[in-house]
Formats: sequence, C-alpha cells, structure tokens
Amino acid sequence: MLFGAGFAALPVFALLPSLWGFAVASAVTYLADEVLHARAPGFVRRLATLQLSRTMRFAIRTVMLLALADRTEAPDAVLVAGLAVFSVHFALVMLYSAVHRAISIRRGLPVVVRNLDMSGARIPQSPAALLNRRFLRKLLHLDLPAHAGLLAALATGTWYPAGVGYTLTTGLSVAAVLALLRHFRAARRTPGRDETIAEVNRQLAAYRPEVALYFSFAAVSRDFMYQVNMWIETLERLDRRPVIILREKASFRHLGRTRIPVLCVPKADDLAELDLSGVRVVLYPGNAGKNVHMLRVAEAKHVFIGHGDSDKLASSNRVSKVYDEIWVAGRAGRDRYRRVRHAISDESIVEVGRPQLSPIRPHADHTPGPLPVVLYAPTWEGWSDDDCHTSLIPMGVPLIEKLLTENVRVLYKPHPLTGKRSAEAAAADQAVRALLRADNERRDAAGAEAAVAAATPRLQEIQARLDELAGRGEGDYTQQTRDARVPDRDGAAEWQALRAEWHRLFWESRGPVRHNVILKQLPTLYDCFNQADILISDVSSVVADFVASLKPYVLTNAHDLPDEEFRAAYTTAGGAYLLDRECTRLTEILDSVRDPHRDPMTAARRTLKEYVLGPDNPTSMERFNAAVNTLAERAELDLADHRPDPPADQLFPQQRTASDDAAGRMNLERTSNG
Repeated sequence: MLFGAGFAALPVFALLPSLWGFAVASAVTYLADEVLHARAPGFVRRLATLQLSRTMRFAIRTVMLLALADRTEAPDAVLVAGLAVFSVHFALVMLYSAVHRAISIRRGLPVVVRNLDMSGARIPQSPAALLNRRFLRKLLHLDLPAHAGLLAALATGTWYPAGVGYTLTTGLSVAAVLALLRHFRAARRTPGRDETIAEVNRQLAAYRPEVALYFSFAAVSRDFMYQVNMWIETLERLDRRPVIILREKASFRHLGRTRIPVLCVPKADDLAELDLSGVRVVLYPGNAGKNVHMLRVAEAKHVFIGHGDSDKLASSNRVSKVYDEIWVAGRAGRDRYRRVRHAISDESIVEVGRPQLSPIRPHADHTPGPLPVVLYAPTWEGWSDDDCHTSLIPMGVPLIEKLLTENVRVLYKPHPLTGKRSAEAAAADQAVRALLRADNERRDAAGAEAAVAAATPRLQEIQARLDELAGRGEGDYTQQTRDARVPDRDGAAEWQALRAEWHRLFWESRGPVRHNVILKQLPTLYDCFNQADILISDVSSVVADFVASLKPYVLTNAHDLPDEEFRAAYTTAGGAYLLDRECTRLTEILDSVRDPHRDPMTAARRTLKEYVLGPDNPTSMERFNAAVNTLAERAELDLADHRPDPPADQLFPQQRTASDDAAGRMNLERTSNG
C-alpha cells in the first residue's frame, strides 16, 4: 500500500507543485521498493510482468522529478543539465548491463568443477561482488545524489547542490563502467571449451575415479538435491574412488559438503568428451531423461539406487529395466519389484540396506521429554492424482487440531515439494503452520521467543561456516571452478562438529514444549526422528527410514480402506498404527507413547525392520560396499572378455620366426581376397 500510494502521489505533488510532499513520496517509493524486494519478491516479479520493472520505476521517479523542477520554474540550464545527466546515467546502466552479459558469456565453462585442482586451467578472477552481484540495483541507485541535489536546490533556490549531485551521479556511473571494462579484458583470457575439458581430463587421469553417482533433474532446487546429499557420506566410505556427476549448474548451490570430486556438465556433447574410462559402476538416485547420456557408457555397470525405499510406484518403476542392477534396502524392495509383472528379473535386484540410517538412534536410547513429541511428516501431492498419497489435503488440518487437544508437542516437517502442484496442498500446509503458530503463542511465547533470539546469532554463524565448508562460495560457477582444490580431511571433522553444535543449540533454544515447523535442510529429517516419540506420516520412504528406530509410527489411511486391505497394499503398514480420516483412533494410538506397555505393535515393528531394511549384520555400509566391489569386478571381467587379443608379435616378440612372417603374409592375402 505504501509502495502504490507513493508512486500515485508522485505526479500529484509534481503538478501541484509540492516540493516537500514530493520529497516524502519519493523517499517512500525508494524504501518500499527495497523492502518489497527483500520480503515479497513474488509481488515484484508480478510488477515486472506488467512492464513495471525496477528500471521503469526509477525512470518514472526521474521524469516526475524533472516535471516538478519545471513546475517550480527552475532555470532552463538546471533542467537541461538534469535531463542530460539522467539520460547519461540510464545509458551507462545499459552499457554496464551489456558488458556484464558479455563477461558472463565469455566466462562460461563447459564443466564446473569442485574438489579437483583446476589451477592449471589459468581461469581469470571474476569481477568483485560489488560489481557483479545485484549490479542493476546498485547502478540504478546511483541516481540518488542527482535526485537529492536537485531537490535541495529547489528547496534553497541555490543551484550548487544540483551541480554536486549531477557530478556525483555521472562520475560514479562512469567509474563503475570503467571498472567492469577492466574485467572484460581479463574475461577474454578464459580458457575455451577444449582447453577446459583437457585440464579436467588431466585431473581425472590423476584421480582415476571408479564409481560415479550421476544426477539430473529438470527443475533443480534445494527441494530435489536431498536425493544426492543423502548418498554423499556413503560414497565417501567406499573402498573405490567415487566421483559425482551433475547435469544442472543450479545443483551446485544446494550440494552438501563433500571431499569427493564433483563435475557439473550441462551439455551431453561435453559429457561425452570427459575421460571416464576407469569408471566401472554408475549409481543413479533418480530416473531422469538425461540418464541416457550416461547409460551409453558400455564399460560401466549401471545401477538404480533411488532416493528412498517406499511403497510408492516410483520404487518399483518399469523404467528401471534399463539398468544392469537395482539396489534395494531389504527383501521388501525385492518383493515390490516381483509384483511388477514381466518387468525386472530377480537376478538384477540386490539387497544392500540403507547406509544413511546410521545417525538414527534406536528406541531403547531415546529419553522422553515432559510432553510426547509427535513428528508429522506428510508426503507431497505427487506428480499426478494417481500418485497422490498426501494426508495433508484430506485430513492434515483436523489432525493437527486434534493433536493440539492431546497435550503433545508437534514437529511439523512437510515434504520439500509440498504445494508445488496442488493449491489445496499449499493452503492446507499454511493452515497447519497457522494452527501451530497460534498454539505456540499460548505456550509461554515470550520466554520461548527470547531463547530463540539469543541462539539465532550463533546458529547463523555456524550456518555461514557450513556453507563455506560446503564450497558454496560467493563467486559465480567459473570462480568456484577457479578456486577448486583437492580438499583436506580436516574439514570433515569440523563439518560434523559444527552440525552437531547447530542441532544442539537449535533444540535447546526451542525448549521441550514449543511446536516447531521444520522447512530448511537443518535440522535434518533424521535428527527430527531422534527428537520424536512417534511419527505420523503417509506412504513414503520417510516411514521406511523411521522403522530403523523401532519407535511407534502411524500411517494415515485417508481413504478409510479396511485395515486388512490397507496392510496388504502397503508393506510398511505391517508395523504401523492406522489412522482413519476422522482421526477417531488418535487418542488410543497416543497411549502407546504415554505407556509403552500398551504398545501391541512392538514385535511387528521388529519383524518389519529386517524385512524392509535388511539384517543388522553385516551392516548396511558393508553390504553396500561389497555390492559396489562385486559389480566393479564383474564389469572388469566383462570388459576383458570383449577386449580383442593383442597380436602374437606383441605377446611374444622374441619368438617371432620367418615361418610366422610367411603365415602372416598368407593370412593378409586371404583377407584381401575375401
């Protein structure tokens, strides 16, 4: 409202004319514009679709200022000079934008690299953040001296302030363009495609990767990168040397900390030029169209490892036939594929467990708090209605309302993609957050807010250091490649210590009573598991992972199927309490937490854990590592079988005789005649 009122007032005060009214309205538009960019970027984007971009808004303010000067009978020289200065300023903004674009294009690399020494590529330094980040915002604000100077001149009747303002705006704009032009000259020394790929291949030859994790997704964001991040620690513990291959540059922003070499190769032609001849096993956490660009590598065996074991269709997809093997957690995953008729052979399925689950503490080690902690972690609405398993739309709000009457503490962690496809899911998500926020205000709000505020600076400091350790630098992707180095192992210990401190501070500051809405990467899902006494969720891999804790859990039965039918359809329901759509069983279910002796599903959960996740011994990590080694050895054997035998003279050159030469000539003649 301030933004709209300010811009509406500008022409009114310019035409009246009212100098002080215009000055106030102009200040309001400047400030409101900045606040909206920070707090309501969606609104700002909608303005741009109406041709009210930031540049247009600055231009409107300038035109109105010149109109005000004309109406107050400013000298012609001041008006002409003002028009010239503002015109030059906008021209320089356009020139700066063109040069910035040219630098970005010239600095583009075919491969973005992390954790390999790319100093040999001699990539030039990127422009400083002052010149590079949000440059349009900074450049447009260089009109402030000219605006302030002209307003001061109109108020005092002396034109010296206008001259000073005009000089500052013009001088700063010219200086910015000259500074960027220096970087344009440096950008011309950026290595070309062939040079960059040659240097990457030199580094790969020195590192000799044997296992690759390959990931692509059309709309990469933080919401999808959990599919890669969940496998990083497992890859780092393998016997064989791993490499991570990404296909979208945006992936780098959300990739977790790792010492594994990472390559991001957007174009298939560039991927084909990389020397991956030593890779024997390629792991795929997701099914994507660009997977075919890697599946062409005949020297390697290709494995679908997925990003969670669940009863959803994605966990038994017929598309998986393109892979040499499919690795599942336990026998439940094997049986799931068996139910897909004529799809996957039983020999291609390998049970490897879930190595990621080691941070989950068992039920026996859990210390309950003053209130039962209920983790509500609904899945998202899926890509289609046929694959929609979320409870959020049909029963999320009434479920939370009933939980709030049960004197429990709620941790609400929706799926990262919640609301991406369905407006109903987005509305239900917001309603759940509002209910928890309102109940928090009733529960000692002042004391809780003070504790959160006290912990926030340290949490932000830790997060900044974690981002630094993860390699999320301030520069562009080319600068990150330029700065890429082989990491030391000390960073891993610091990373783990900082994450542990972050989680400790977070939970301590939230207290044992306050509800929490968990939306970011931290706290992690598994740390939420460790806080919870019971899980309420839908058909998803979250449930399968929670089974590792042996704590009570609830599956939502939003369609009110008969219990026997529901348990027959979904494997993970075998050890679950089933919650109907009206939540009539909720009180009875929560009794299993309040009094563990009234938990009839204990034995069923123990049986289900081995069926879904496999045995505890050998450990999941040992099984996964053995599966990688076995498949890599098989790939080597297959490659040796298809490798042509070398000529006899190369095998036994010292035994070559004249009769051998004659036989060779005869064979050559037969081949030629043939």
